[in-house]
Amino acid sequence: MSDTQHSFGKNGLTATVSAHGAELTSLRTASGQDLLWNAGPAWERHSPVLFPIVGKPPENTTLDGKPATLKQHGFARDMTFRWLERTESGCVLELEDTPDTRTLFPAAFRLHLIYRMEETGLHVGYVLTNPSEDATLHASLGVHPAFMWPLKPDAGRAGHRLTFEKAEAAQIRRISPEGLLPEGVRSPITDRVLPLADTLFEDDAIIMLDAHSKAVDFTGPDGSGLRVRWDGFKDLGIWTKPGADFLCIEPWYGYATPVGFTGDFSEKPGLLHLQPGESWEAFWSVEPI
Repeated sequence: MSDTQHSFGKNGLTATVSAHGAELTSLRTASGQDLLWNAGPAWERHSPVLFPIVGKPPENTTLDGKPATLKQHGFARDMTFRWLERTESGCVLELEDTPDTRTLFPAAFRLHLIYRMEETGLHVGYVLTNPSEDATLHASLGVHPAFMWPLKPDAGRAGHRLTFEKAEAAQIRRISPEGLLPEGVRSPITDRVLPLADTLFEDDAIIMLDAHSKAVDFTGPDGSGLRVRWDGFKDLGIWTKPGADFLCIEPWYGYATPVGFTGDFSEKPGLLHLQPGESWEAFWSVEPI
């Protein structure tokens, strides 16, 4: 059994997870169709874990008054997780704070990722625990899976859409190099449907704070595609690089630093605040439809 990756499956759907970043690196149907982006030159990741921050940190970041040197989306995606369990239908991985992580983020944490292939598709669970006896854990956690767009190689990118479970807010948010912009802009979603086009992403991601939906269908011209569900996460990002053959559907707890925010990281809007011994759980799942 490889120390670096683990493959598992059920009902013809197979997945591979890497110990590096606890990242899902492959999701494939029985017919050999790849559902997950191949980490090509346009974006060299598949499905990174965003922790302990979503987006970029403020300049000269401190955490509870101590220096913190977080980079965009944090460090979990670039660290080696420990295997706790590997079976024919899934795996469990763990990342804990170390002296090295505390130089970047001076806080105790324990993060478990639970991958499980169910009857209908892949379920990915998250358990974030504050093991400290006396300090609050301030953090964000987000997921960033990139699915193939077009969904089928011969379909072309036109005619793909997202259909949300519920009606969404009339405005979305956008980011600039300085952070989350303060003003909302008109949402491109109409009657729960977002027709996909590169022009939507010329101003970077579509950001939905406190999204109403907990599920979205990503479908192609023939109506087939994927259903992505989530719970425990509050916010949602939709992103691609214009012209690239992927679409990211990103449930988050937390979001980019607002423009002009200069406070301590513990005061950053949108964070989880876990008391000593407290845990937070969330999941996302994907199934063919």
